[in-house]
Order: sequence, then C-alpha cells, then structure tokens
Amino acid sequence: MQLSDVAIPSTVVAGRSLDVVRRFASPSLVNHSQRSYLWAASYGIANGIGFDAELLYVSAMLHDIGLAEAFDNHSLPFEYAGGNVAWVFGAGAGWSDERCTRASEVIVRHMWKSVDPKVDPEGFLLEIATSLDITGKNPQWWSANLRAEVVECYPRLALRDEFTACFRAEAARKPQSSAAVSLEGGLAQDLAMNVLEDNR
Repeated sequence: MQLSDVAIPSTVVAGRSLDVVRRFASPSLVNHSQRSYLWAASYGIANGIGFDAELLYVSAMLHDIGLAEAFDNHSLPFEYAGGNVAWVFGAGAGWSDERCTRASEVIVRHMWKSVDPKVDPEGFLLEIATSLDITGKNPQWWSANLRAEVVECYPRLALRDEFTACFRAEAARKPQSSAAVSLEGGLAQDLAMNVLEDNR
C-alpha cells in the first residue's frame, strides 16, 4: 500500500470541508485531519472494508473542529460540538438528514474506545486512524513505508504540544469529558512517545 493508492474524494462537498478546517483550525490540526483520512482509507482499502469515501473524508476533516476557538462549546464535549458542526455543514451542502446524522455519528464515535465496523465502517475507520495519529496505537496495521510517506507529505508540526494543550483546556472546563478521561489515561505521554513523531 502506497499513498498514491488512496484517492482523495473529488466532490465539491469534500473540497469545502477541507476549506472549513483550513479556515478555522491550526496547520497542525489541518494536517492531523488529512492524515486521519489517509490512515482510515488506506486501512479500509487494504482490509476490504467498504466505506463511503466522501462521508469519511468530510468527517475526518471536521472531527476536531470542536477544538477550534470558533466552535468551542461551553458545555458539550468537543466531539459532540464537532458532530453538530458537521450536521450543519452537511445540511448546507444539500445532504439528507440521514447523511448529516451519519457524519455527526462518525465524529462522535471517533472518541469511543472501539466501534463495530459492521455497524459503522466509517466510524470504525476514523476511530482507529485518530488513535494511530494521536496515541500511536497499533502502528503495525500500516506499513513503515506508508507511515513515513504520509507524515512526510503532511508533517506533524506542533501537533503534540497543541493537542495536549487543547485537551487540557477542554478537561479543565469539562471534567467529565472524553478529553479529561484521555488525559487521565496518559494521552500526553502517548503523544510524546508516538512512533509517528520519529517521522517528523
């Protein structure tokens, strides 16, 4: 599997979702979102998991938008805030209510400990992709060459420090949130020790 084997959806909606994350998120989070799609899609392709590429791409681009200042919710965890943004984005793009809801579900579920691929393939793929990109979980599921190629094209920049700071701010204001649970589980240490940091 090479990076060239993974197609980026060419739809207008997919392109606009990238525009949104570029407008409101830091370069580190933009690259994280793009890598997350590539990890997700490459795993799906390599393992014969059928998925909706446009839905997965839009969800990957917007999955952390709730951490951006413009969409930071005073009470909701960031993944629920991001899911709401995705629903509104999809509605504006002319998606059906069902498709808008699917994007929201995929984003919320990326913070679950696990997602059943038979129930929600896009949610499963985004969960394992973001787990790799943030905590370095199961790097062996992707070849070393692909990992190096993706990080070279979409560098990690200051993701380690920025993401830790975002989660600490989220946890301080929302102590019952998934961000707080992640920090208690060693997220900062996992970020620092992520094998992908070696490819920076």
